[in-house]
Amino acid sequence: MNLNIKLDQVLFLDIETVPKYEDWSQLTEKEKELFDKKTSYQRKEEFTPEEFYSRAGIWAEFGKIICISVAFFNPASKEKQLRVRSFYGDNEIEILQSFKDLLDTHFSKSNHLLCAHNGKEFDFPFIARRMLVHGINLPKKLNLFGKKPWEVPHLDPLELWKFGDYKNYISLDLLTATLNIPTPKDDIDGSKVAEVYYKQRNLDRIVNYCEKDTIAVAQILLRMNNERILAAKNIVKI
Repeated sequence: MNLNIKLDQVLFLDIETVPKYEDWSQLTEKEKELFDKKTSYQRKEEFTPEEFYSRAGIWAEFGKIICISVAFFNPASKEKQLRVRSFYGDNEIEILQSFKDLLDTHFSKSNHLLCAHNGKEFDFPFIARRMLVHGINLPKKLNLFGKKPWEVPHLDPLELWKFGDYKNYISLDLLTATLNIPTPKDDIDGSKVAEVYYKQRNLDRIVNYCEKDTIAVAQILLRMNNERILAAKNIVKI
């Protein structure tokens, strides 16, 4: 696959999200009613809204972002070097503002791209929606109003792997295994993030997991361009 892009113009990213509140009882009655309506199709008759609330982090209306990890290839390095950084904490506004500042300062040019696995369906719209909730002006790379599909500055390995087959879905875990890339799912997966955050209070573990996902996305793009994946020594956390 000839992607015809410069890797140092791509910002790779992944986000981790959790329910906005730790417990169902913290929702207002109106929020409970709206969550019930929002999730009725997914729940069917198997779960009550309260039992289903642990999954609320997948909806921007009922969840929040606790970590955004980014990675980029260092253009100043003689050999390929991936630099990884994370914005994380309990204050979602600070996380989003820091991420916006990064985009506005270093990734706002027309040839810059954002890349995330399933990013077009989840990461990019989730970030944009939460920014609007908090009254943060959208950075150029997330403001898609009026753009034609080919003008959207987003790359998605999930979409690239489809090769036009719209029925196909592949998880990040399966895609890394298929392309012989070290799995990022060797500790926790997305279904356990809320428990680790609210019950174990172990944000560092979540950040580490988020960074591994981000690194995996960068490695996938290398493999899709028929390039060698990076050795651990060429991945620098900052």
